[in-house]
Amino acid sequence: MEDVWTFGGAVRTWRDRATPAAVGLPAGQRRRAAGLRREELAGLAGISMDYLTRLEQGRASAPSLQVVEALARALRLSDAERDVLFQLAGLVAPGPGMVPTRVAPSVQRLLDRLEHTPVIVQDAAFNFVTANAPYDALMGDTSAWTGNERNGVWRNLVGPGTRAVHTPAERDAFERSLVAELRLTASRYPADARLTRLIGELAAASPRFRELWDAADIVDTADRTRRKVIDHPAVGRITLDCDNLTVARDDLLITVYTAEPGTEDADKLALAIVLGTQSVVG
Repeated sequence: MEDVWTFGGAVRTWRDRATPAAVGLPAGQRRRAAGLRREELAGLAGISMDYLTRLEQGRASAPSLQVVEALARALRLSDAERDVLFQLAGLVAPGPGMVPTRVAPSVQRLLDRLEHTPVIVQDAAFNFVTANAPYDALMGDTSAWTGNERNGVWRNLVGPGTRAVHTPAERDAFERSLVAELRLTASRYPADARLTRLIGELAAASPRFRELWDAADIVDTADRTRRKVIDHPAVGRITLDCDNLTVARDDLLITVYTAEPGTEDADKLALAIVLGTQSVVG
């Protein structure tokens, strides 16, 4: 009998309960059980199947807040179930005063409709929340990000960078925008210890961050370019429209990458997605 009152047991039980249709996956053929396969849940949560196996079997302990949140989102848990999962992990679910990371079911349904379009979701501090397979195919494997690499400000100011290509002027404006928005987020969530720690670590690691933070610039994000050039390792440079959608109630940022139909960039984007998703599947 499954011990639900362990973290691994709860994840396994809720994985068996979840149906492919409920999480936006095709049912496929010859399924031995109605629930999700382990590799399907790992893909939805953005973690490796080996790590998920160890979590379910109790051979890995102390999952991070990000991993627990990703599993709760992937399993489509209710608010009460999400709180229980955090408790079983020895954590407290983010509450009032902390930067929200939860993706509401209505927002998840929107993301499911964009399954063929590169999409990434970040919280108000630019921490990674989730991304789909086309995004990984375009920008690189998000499951490889660990620690502060999961934060967009860190990736751009400290490392390892992204596939986006900027002119020096664009780079300067982009960095100023990132830090200015992070400052605004810090003003909205002054009691968030995780955010305070991130800002301190950024200041310690990046002279550029300290310069921009001390400048206290107010940046009009409406002026940020909506076009991005992505240097893809297999298909070369792709110029895309990059639209940021804000989920006001949950303080989430959804970034969507598209190309004008019938253009060379649209063809390159489609090829990049095919190549990337094929490598994931096979």
